[in-house]
Amino acid sequence: MRYRVTTSLRVLFQFTDSLVFGLLLLNSLAALWLFAYGVNAYWLTAYRHRPTLEVPLCHDWPFVTVQLPIFNELYVCERLLAAVCSLEYPRELLEIQVLDDSTDETSAILKAAIATFRQQGTTITYLHRQDRCGYKAGALAAGTVVARGEFIAIFDADFLPELDWLQRTLAHFTDPKVGIVQTRWGHTNRSYSLLTRLQALGIDGHFVVEQQARSANGYLLNFNGTAGIWRKQAIDDGGGWQADTLAEDMDLSYRAQLAGWQALYENSIVAPAELPVSIIGLKLQQFRWAKGSIQCARKLIPRVLAETQGRMRKLQAILHLTGYAVHPLMVLIALASVPLLSVPWIGDHPLSRLWGTLMVPATFGPPTLYIAAQRELDLKYWWRSLGLVVLLAVLGTGLSLSNSRAVLSGLFGGEASFRRTPKFNLKVKQDRWEDKRYQLPLEPITFVEIGLGCYTLWAVVLAIFAHAWGVVPFLLLYASGYSYVGGLSLWQHWRSRLRKVVQDQA
Repeated sequence: MRYRVTTSLRVLFQFTDSLVFGLLLLNSLAALWLFAYGVNAYWLTAYRHRPTLEVPLCHDWPFVTVQLPIFNELYVCERLLAAVCSLEYPRELLEIQVLDDSTDETSAILKAAIATFRQQGTTITYLHRQDRCGYKAGALAAGTVVARGEFIAIFDADFLPELDWLQRTLAHFTDPKVGIVQTRWGHTNRSYSLLTRLQALGIDGHFVVEQQARSANGYLLNFNGTAGIWRKQAIDDGGGWQADTLAEDMDLSYRAQLAGWQALYENSIVAPAELPVSIIGLKLQQFRWAKGSIQCARKLIPRVLAETQGRMRKLQAILHLTGYAVHPLMVLIALASVPLLSVPWIGDHPLSRLWGTLMVPATFGPPTLYIAAQRELDLKYWWRSLGLVVLLAVLGTGLSLSNSRAVLSGLFGGEASFRRTPKFNLKVKQDRWEDKRYQLPLEPITFVEIGLGCYTLWAVVLAIFAHAWGVVPFLLLYASGYSYVGGLSLWQHWRSRLRKVVQDQA
């Protein structure tokens, strides 16, 4: 009897050890993948500049169509139209298309503003679709069919292009191979809150380093959906706007470049826009970007591999299209922390040392990128952003659960339904958004995020008792990230509900 019990326990322990080893191996592979993305952040940071060329202003101006895709944006639609109508460009060569899919009073506001600007001599075409088929991609496709311009500029509802934006951007099209020019996003409400400051830091890193590096080195570059201009022929040659992904901008820009057109990024031309002020709105925006990019990866990677360009261009395209895949890997590492730290021998295993070796450069790659972007934008005071970079890492980690759900949805199918991020025309900290229209509901994943924050905090305790000091900083990052995103979601939702109750009672 004792022999049977001993044998059963031995088999159980061997089975448990095999499971732990498998989990450790999976954890190490995830760290290896994250390491690849971290090293690429260093690469893009180091090779982001190209020789500065003087771009002369064009004097033989072409006919241009400016498309404004709008859906239920009553707070910002009028200021967008005013900004675009103020662009310094010959009136007889400018057509503005208002692509309005709105179902609320936004349409009435737009019609009144359009009547005013038409009286001032601006050519404005108003297109209103009863059926929102294809969402933004469908609206752009409908407008492109009847667009009169040789070039088509696009601005989302919350953007405010500078007066000379069109003239400076068009200068790059003197090269007949250029089909797309993307400009940098600025921020109208950067200082509104800690959340908006962190978003601005992340977006600056994307444009100033990532987009600039891709453009400088001839890598495939994505159009960011707004604040850019297309040669109409490039849209047609790329196959036109398609609504089978949530990233129609990335999709078409890749297809156009694979068809032979060149995409450029211009860092010195800026179009300010409003950053999401609610964490729920940010999660919705990130979900759309993450799912859309993975859908594009499924659709486009075979075409990228089939093209005749260099290996580095293909590698960078794959890393770019699959960039959001880091989020499920981060969640995997978080989930594996407790069972792995519960095993006494785990710290001495070679795979654990490999994990620690890989995670350090993987973790510091993105912060290096963000710091380099801030240094380039503000050489004198870039060091002030060092603390914000740490907090941005906390925010990015906290978003990984929501983004992982988006990645899985994009990878394994799911309807490509478009949900926009609401904007409220906020300028200063005193402006409130909680009692305005377009409030987003609290999603159940918020409670999972809080639970995961507690779970990883438990892992921190286990690591301390196990004297696994090397993993404590990483686990603290996870615990603070999930707790911050989940807790802020609850807090902002509660404040919004409270203000609504007070408003109703008044």
